[in-house]
Order: sequence, then C-alpha cells, then structure tokens
Amino acid sequence: MDFTSASNYLLGLINEHVSRRSPNRLERIRAFVRELGDPHLSYPTIHVAGTSGKGSTATMLAAVFQASGRRVGLHTKPHLVSVTERIRVDGIQIAEDAFGELLTEMMPAIERVTADHGRPTYYETLLAMAFCAFARQHVEVAVIEAGIGGRLDGTNVLQPCVAIVTNVSLDHTEVLGETIAEIARDKAGIAKPGIPLVTDAQDPDARREIAAACAAVGAPFIAVDEQVTIVDRGGERYGQSFTVTTPRETYELSLPVLGPFQQRNAATAICALETLDPSTELRAGLRPTRAQVEDGLSRLVIPGRMEFFPSHPSIVFDVAHNPDKAAHLVAALAVSFPDRRFSFVIAIEQSKDVVEILRPFAELRASFIFTTFDGVAGRTAVRPQRLASIAEGLGLWGRAIADPVDALAVARRNADANDIVVITGSTFVVATLREWWFANVVSTGV
Repeated sequence: MDFTSASNYLLGLINEHVSRRSPNRLERIRAFVRELGDPHLSYPTIHVAGTSGKGSTATMLAAVFQASGRRVGLHTKPHLVSVTERIRVDGIQIAEDAFGELLTEMMPAIERVTADHGRPTYYETLLAMAFCAFARQHVEVAVIEAGIGGRLDGTNVLQPCVAIVTNVSLDHTEVLGETIAEIARDKAGIAKPGIPLVTDAQDPDARREIAAACAAVGAPFIAVDEQVTIVDRGGERYGQSFTVTTPRETYELSLPVLGPFQQRNAATAICALETLDPSTELRAGLRPTRAQVEDGLSRLVIPGRMEFFPSHPSIVFDVAHNPDKAAHLVAALAVSFPDRRFSFVIAIEQSKDVVEILRPFAELRASFIFTTFDGVAGRTAVRPQRLASIAEGLGLWGRAIADPVDALAVARRNADANDIVVITGSTFVVATLREWWFANVVSTGV
C-alpha cells in the first residue's frame, strides 16, 4: 500500500481506547512482535517513560548517540505534522513510500495476531513498525518513548540497557489512577531485574513508589537529584548554558532550547548515559564521552517544546497539554522573558483537566485567545467559548475565536512589538499553527 492507504488504515484504528481494566493488554503486543521476529531485541534500547519531559529526554539521548557516531533509532509520540516523525534514524524520519511498504509487509502478521488477540491498535502498530524499521536499518541503539503509563504500555516488551521515569504528575487519570502514587506505581512498572532505572521524580509519593518497584524486582534505583548538581551559567539569548556535575564527570552544556526544565531533562539523560558501563557486554561501547555529550546537546532540536522564533512580536510554540507542562511553561517564560507581556493562543482537548492547565497562567501578565482544532480522529477540543468561561472564573481575560489561524492573526495584530505570542495547549493546535507559521511566515519573511 502507498502512504495514503497506510495512513488511512492507521486512522481507522484510533477509536480503540486503552483502559486500566484490561490487565492482559500486553499479551497482544507480545504476540505481535513475536510474529515479526522480536525485532526490538536485536539492538540495545533505552526506555523512557514519565508524565512530562520524556520526549525531550529521549530526543536528547538520541542526539548524543548520533554525536558519538552511533546509528540511532528514535521513537517518540505524538507527531506534530506527519506520522513518519515517530520513526527516525539518525534524526531523519522514515520516507513515506518506505512507511507504506513496511506496513504492507507487516499485514500478514497483523492478520494472524488479529485472529487470536484482536486487531493491534494504532499505537501498537506504529510501535511495532518502529521496532521493525530500526532492525532493518541496523541501528546500533534505539531510544523508545513510552506511551501512557508503563506497566501495561506496549513499550514494556523492551529489555532495555536502562529505563527512565522522568517525573510523575497527574495526567491520564482515567487510565493510570487518580493519585500521584497510583500513577507512579504504573509508570514504575517498567522496572526490570538488574536494569538501572533513573528518575527525576520530585514528589515524595512518586519517588517512594518508584524506589519500591525497583527494590521489588532488583533494579538499581538512581535518583537524579542525588547524583547531579546543576549550575546555570546564563548569558545566552536564545538558549541556555549550564554545568552538570555528576560523581564521574563535569559537563559544560549549551542547549539551543529555552526552559529551565530542559536542564533537568539533560541531567536525567546524562545520568542514564552514565549507567552504560563498558564492562557490561550488552552496553559495551555505547557510553559516550563528555565531549560527545556536550556536542550532541549543543545541536539539539525539539520542535514544539519552548520553540522560539524572534520576530515583532516573537513567537513561542510549546505543547502544554497537562498541568505539569503548563506550570513548566509558565516558569520558563518568566525566566526567559522577564518583564515581557504575553499573548496566548490556546486550545485544549476535552479529556484534559482544563482548570488546572489554565491555572498557572494567572501568574503572568497576559491576554488570551481561546481556539479549537478539528480534523483529528478520536480527539475533540473544548469549545473556545467554554475555555473562555473557565478562564474567567480563574481571573484570566480572554476571547473565543474558533479558527486557530484567525486566532493567531488576532493575537499577533493586538500584540506590541516587544510582546511574546505563545501558542500552547494541545499538540494539535501547536502542530496546526506551527505548520501554518512555517508555510506563511518563515518561508515568506512576512
């Protein structure tokens, strides 16, 4: 099948929802990858879970491996523009024709699994496609971002060199549990005997649950804040310079991305990389040098994560679809752009905690335009008028404009030259407006 047919097949799978009431969910993905020859076991992997920061941390790890000369696969989610972004080798996403061909070749295995276990979901199919693509491309290491949770997530078929739980906060509570402890328990389900687990979880309940899970299975537990000292050096206008010191090494880092939370993500990635002991056969030669870590992180590109475009007014794109990400965004804006006024363009998915996502924005001097997104299978946006009403209850002033491009145009028109326009909330509104921005502003210089 061609790329369009492959995309249509995958979109037809989207309405199958996960549930914590499906304790045997891993049986299907295990059967699926077994039918495919267990491609995920043919190369070393790093498994990255967590509520926030896992995509950034995974991207950092891949950047460092690439700088060290390793052929590296990267699977992250969600994508911003094309589903092919979920399968990348050395930073290059799979070609559309190769994507269609790969799914075509996998269809016999899909049909065999369907007969016994039901049809693999959208997420399971894309994950298995990444596993197969990386094996066929002969990657030397792959970095795999978890989906929702950990224990029953499809990525938990991995036998990684090291596992990571970046942090834990409230999100996907309908699936993972309603408390930090319950969510942490689920995410800590990726712990495996003898495999180090690195975490930057700050909440005491989360830390306790992750440590207990590691102890129960015999996984070395590594807490980032017990291993690392971070010292901000400042001085960069559109990035950040800081020092990360571990018991083994001191790294002088320059990140071309904004947001203090990215310093924590970089420290987490470094802690994980330092577990790659050359004396262990599976991990032999994977651990990069200090210079390779510094080089890889200096070239980092993370679309849609505190992504800044200087202009008049300047633009920031940042996916902040849960309360933790929203709080991190607010803190990053306050640090990166002190004494500036902000104009937000926001859309939020119906399944999200709208009140808690919006609440942190009250700390900033800002105006708001609430908008929507459409054309996304299985996802529905909160009506802009409803967002404006909720925001008013939190003391935030805003207006509703249904069309996101119109919303951005109004935000830009009403902003002063020194203001910052921030597009945030759902992945889908960030993706839509980022694509529009590149096509209509960046490419034309308007």
